[in-house]
Amino acid sequence: MRQITACLAICVCLALLPATGFAKGCLKGAAVGGIVGHVAGHHAVLGATAGCVIEHHREKVQEKAARQNAQAQNGPADNNTARKGDRNDSK
Repeated sequence: MRQITACLAICVCLALLPATGFAKGCLKGAAVGGIVGHVAGHHAVLGATAGCVIEHHREKVQEKAARQNAQAQNGPADNNTARKGDRNDSK
């Protein structure tokens, strides 16, 4: 019975693997969290889960800041260029 349960758990994890493609930072956080959890009292799974959640959140915040920074640097120049040359107003 244990082998069937273990096999089923592995199959479910492998089936959900393509869905984790957008989980930036999760693998690194899970690895570090798993090691820290194991050393801190044999809670590797709990540590890996927490590490994944924390690192995924940090990546999202970092990506948002980078996107806002790029928009602040490039945004006004693109808007002025679009306003000057795109319309054919005869004034």
